[in-house]
Amino acid sequence: MTERKPPGLDFESWVDRQIREAEERGAFKDLPGAGKPLESLDRPYDETWWLKQKMASEGLSFLPPALALRKEAEDTLEQASRAPSEAAVRRLLEPLNDRIAAAVRRPPPGPPLGLRPIDVEDFLREWRTRRSA
Repeated sequence: MTERKPPGLDFESWVDRQIREAEERGAFKDLPGAGKPLESLDRPYDETWWLKQKMASEGLSFLPPALALRKEAEDTLEQASRAPSEAAVRRLLEPLNDRIAAAVRRPPPGPPLGLRPIDVEDFLREWRTRRSA
């Protein structure tokens, strides 16, 4: 709907005409979600629903940098505990340690980081013990 409302024409009738013409052209046929119930009808209203929906559809999330690094450390440690070799453990932990050390030197905004670099050799000793058991 790019055309302007003609002068002297009532706004409501101009909008109604635009909708009617679009329906006649078939602009509203086969829209995604047509005939499906709205998912959010049973949830309380949230002003940022559209932002949350867009982030979910794009696979994005937002955490303060300190919390994001904590989550990354948790996920990386879990992944490292299942790693097939010592070299794979080192490949996972060394870059993580670099990011943690940088965050300790220059704390990111948000809650306190609460992390220290991981002792790779200590982690490997525990990893070897679990693998041999």
